[in-house]
Amino acid sequence: MSVYLIIVVVLFILAISDLVVGVSNDAVNFLNAAVGSRSARFKAIMVVAGLGVFVGAVFSTGMMEVARKGIFHPEYFAFSEIMILFLAVMVTDVILLDAFNTFGMPTSTTVSIVFELLGAAVAVSLMKILMQEDALTLAEYINSSKALAIISGILVSVVLSFLGGVIVQYLTRLLFSFDYRKNLKKFGALWGGMAFAAITYFLLIKGIKNASFMTHDLKQAILENTWNIILLSFAGWAIILQLLLMFTRLDVFKPIVLVGTFALAMAFAGNDLVNFIGVPLAGFNSYQLYVDAGAPDPDSFMMTALAGKVPTPTVLLLIAGLIMVVTLWTSKKAKSVLSTSVDLGRQYEGAERFDSFAVSRSLVRNFARLAEFVNERLPDSWKSWVESRFDDRSFTEEQKKAGEQAPAFDMVRAAVTLMVASILISIGTTLKLPLSTTYVTFMVFMGASLADGAWGRESAVYRISGVLSVIGGWFFTALSAFTVAFVFAVIFYFGGVIALGLALILVAYVLYRTHKYHTKKMEDAALAEDEIHVFTREVLMEKSIKRLREILGRLTEVIDKSLTGLEKDDLYVLRKVGKEYKAIEEEMERVKSKYNRVLDQVPEEDIIAGQLYVLVVDYLDEMVVHVGHLIKPIIRHVDNSHKPLSPIQIEELKNLLAQLKLRFDTVVHLFETGSEEDLKKLVGSLEPFMKAVRTSRKKQIKRIRNHEVGTRNSVLHFHILGEMRNLALFSNRLVRVYEDLVMRGEGG
Repeated sequence: MSVYLIIVVVLFILAISDLVVGVSNDAVNFLNAAVGSRSARFKAIMVVAGLGVFVGAVFSTGMMEVARKGIFHPEYFAFSEIMILFLAVMVTDVILLDAFNTFGMPTSTTVSIVFELLGAAVAVSLMKILMQEDALTLAEYINSSKALAIISGILVSVVLSFLGGVIVQYLTRLLFSFDYRKNLKKFGALWGGMAFAAITYFLLIKGIKNASFMTHDLKQAILENTWNIILLSFAGWAIILQLLLMFTRLDVFKPIVLVGTFALAMAFAGNDLVNFIGVPLAGFNSYQLYVDAGAPDPDSFMMTALAGKVPTPTVLLLIAGLIMVVTLWTSKKAKSVLSTSVDLGRQYEGAERFDSFAVSRSLVRNFARLAEFVNERLPDSWKSWVESRFDDRSFTEEQKKAGEQAPAFDMVRAAVTLMVASILISIGTTLKLPLSTTYVTFMVFMGASLADGAWGRESAVYRISGVLSVIGGWFFTALSAFTVAFVFAVIFYFGGVIALGLALILVAYVLYRTHKYHTKKMEDAALAEDEIHVFTREVLMEKSIKRLREILGRLTEVIDKSLTGLEKDDLYVLRKVGKEYKAIEEEMERVKSKYNRVLDQVPEEDIIAGQLYVLVVDYLDEMVVHVGHLIKPIIRHVDNSHKPLSPIQIEELKNLLAQLKLRFDTVVHLFETGSEEDLKKLVGSLEPFMKAVRTSRKKQIKRIRNHEVGTRNSVLHFHILGEMRNLALFSNRLVRVYEDLVMRGEGG
């Protein structure tokens, strides 16, 4: 019996971890609209969302039906089998959701828990079928219709939500335009009344449907009076908003966004709580039933009683709510997932998180042709009017004024996202369709972004690639959840207590590694962020020096490590170098993508400093490319098991690298001090460096003539020399541009 008590304790420990990683992922559902539009201060938004989460968790009655009997029939499973099943589910869920959070990808906790239950139940069922003579068929153990309903719900919610977001956002933008405040007095009260009515109904049928005070009669009354509730809400809110608009300067969309955020947060906590604590509670209930029965043989005690309804103690809901709120405030991974969603929908182009691939490029081309075909057949007057409604210059001007506090999109789109998501989830709940809140809110947001013109020609392929990647991740969630839970269930079935201990060590190790990786990724991203929004001459010079010092230092480091890896014929070292280089390359892409935003915020009198900054970044980017050309052939050379370079060759290359490093350090010092002595030293040392490169080349030719080296050796050696020469030439360009623009030019 003590073993099963340990398992129950482990389940609750895993439940705490699952609450943390689950909330980190699902926070994007109710935060992206408010945070992206900056409808209020971040702390105020978090207070509203935290209140919604806490109220939703505490008001939930906690009927954890899916975990206990939604996917499998518990009456056919013994107590020992049920505990193995639940343990496999929780271990899988913690690992899987943490992995998605680490990479900033929103996924569905509903789908993950359902397919983990399915995978573990199938595994245990197959073990029973293989090892018991009187076993039932797999179809009798598993409630497969539930899983099929979830899959169909994914497809339905993805398509309908995206189309709903596109249509409503397009019509709303036509109504209000980007300069929406001019039209608030005309249409604000009616549109706001409609939005508040949708959110009010959503709160009634989704947010508090499981609240303890919601009796069956009250639920039935709400369903029977749906249209009366909606119409009364619409009329009441419209009148209130109209009066406020007449006598105040209220921005109707702000309260809509905040109330919508509260509603979605409350619904999330009240309904998705099962995804995090449903399985541990089911395990606890199973253990209670087992103990109450007198602790019979765990392999023969069948869990028929688990099919009944067992409400969750209020104190557990209170604790779960507190953990969720604390996680919401403190989780850095939640901010990463949120950032992915907001970046895919921001109004302006910039550093894109996803690369384009063939499908996204094809979609963009085909839709561009379709749009061109339709536009050619529309009246000119209509096209001009539509273009004026979608002219986002007023929004762009507001962004420039706001600087680093600029919203990613305006509050019209945020309100549309929350309203449409509320309507669709309400309809789905009423019709008993298995819609996922993650899928609905994300796809509505993406559809609204497309309709709003956020996916322009500069960013469309990358945004579509991102959306397809996220959607692909959802289906991957189902597959991986099923597979991993299946494997863990089999391991626990045969491995017993030893397997349990090893699994917990694995969970701890995975959480540690992903935390370490995520922390490093956040630090790297912080280095590339432009936190200052007034780019004076002093600021730009400081940023130029910072980029030079950091990038040149990292480039010499990767070259040095690559030469060491070549010398020792160590592929492991070289592959690590390749990853380090990739990080430098990605950072330069992020920096370059912010050219326009930086230059837009440079005062006219400091434009020379802006020009210097752009040229410094350009030349650094070229140097990064040349370093890539240098290290990639080295990696291929060792990977193909070719003969290493001789110690003499390595020594020649390292001597050249030492000269190159000294040159880079002097360039940084020149930018820091403007020293004429540094300038003379750099100009005078270029020719000696080039002469050293030529000398090394002549020595290599002599080695070839003496048959001391082979063809592969010579090709690689000459290639490295050529790229070192190119790096020296680009360092000289940095010197010249500093001399022209700062020391001798207008910026001096």
